[in-house]
Amino acid sequence: MEDEQAPAGIDPSIPSVARMYDYYLGGKDNFASDREAAEKIIQLIPESRANARANRAFLSRAVTEIAGRGVRQFLDIGSGLPTQENVHQVAHRVIPDAKVVYVDNDPIVLAHGRALLEDNPHTVVVQADMREPKALLDHPEIRARIDFDQPVAVILLSMLHFIPDDADAEAIVTAVREVMVPGSHLVISHVHAGDRPVAAHDEAKAVYRTTTAGSVTTRTPAHLAAYTEGLEVLDPGIVPVQAWRPEFEEDAAYDLGKPGILGVVARVP
Repeated sequence: MEDEQAPAGIDPSIPSVARMYDYYLGGKDNFASDREAAEKIIQLIPESRANARANRAFLSRAVTEIAGRGVRQFLDIGSGLPTQENVHQVAHRVIPDAKVVYVDNDPIVLAHGRALLEDNPHTVVVQADMREPKALLDHPEIRARIDFDQPVAVILLSMLHFIPDDADAEAIVTAVREVMVPGSHLVISHVHAGDRPVAAHDEAKAVYRTTTAGSVTTRTPAHLAAYTEGLEVLDPGIVPVQAWRPEFEEDAAYDLGKPGILGVVARVP
């Protein structure tokens, strides 16, 4: 994208967390500022690229499991740039006419997503902001696609750590849970610090303060347990994303002490 003109309203000199994530995953939809910021994070936390890919694989396994349980609606909040194994691709392998709504507030994400999904009658991209969860959930385009009287899978993949205040993050989850009927599923992944020295955390946070998100906040398994309190947490519980029903046995014992991404899938009983 470096040689492309940025869309109106986009300053390519300011790193975007969506485009940084695209870079971690090996994508090309990023600017020099995104690559520079991402490389700084990789220097501080060498596992960053592997963790991003593991997070994406966790999403695929979680969606496959949920669709296999008969859930026919998926709301992906903060979907990011399209890449391989998008929610609709995974869900449609199990339920070909499953409804998928992607939500993001990044104009580049919206443009790419809409171009990719132009001919897909079961999937749509909507512009909304999770920091205003009630407005997001009441968005007419979302309400036109998602029937909240029926089970829905709501996905918050690597999004809540961009909300610095614990109470605000909890309020987003609470608002989402209020519209989820029995049989619905909640998917959350979130960065955690592990045993990484505080200096590395502080330097990484300083990098993210220069991005469009403005911050990143690590949280613990206890925070994810609070988000899913009262729900039926699917095995193996709150674990590093590598260890959530892994494809390879060695990933099942992934070290929680390493900095990385926690994942959890929970069902509304």
